[in-house]
Amino acid sequence: MLGAIAMASATAALFFLRFWRQTRDTLFLYFALAFGVDAVTRVALALGDISNEHEPLFYMGRLVTVALILVAIVNKNRAGP
Repeated sequence: MLGAIAMASATAALFFLRFWRQTRDTLFLYFALAFGVDAVTRVALALGDISNEHEPLFYMGRLVTVALILVAIVNKNRAGP
């Protein structure tokens, strides 16, 4: 299941990266980075020798993901018309 979630996150990252290349809007870049970090975290969790996902290292990856999304939204709302 973690592999499917990682693949979905990587696919979303590639879509947002494509949208960023077309528009150069930083919102899409931040979202691509967030989903990329999520994909890497899921792969590390699947391949690691960790008994559960309650390890602090994996929460840091999720914290970075959520922080990138929040920064993207704040930057988009602060930008002028």
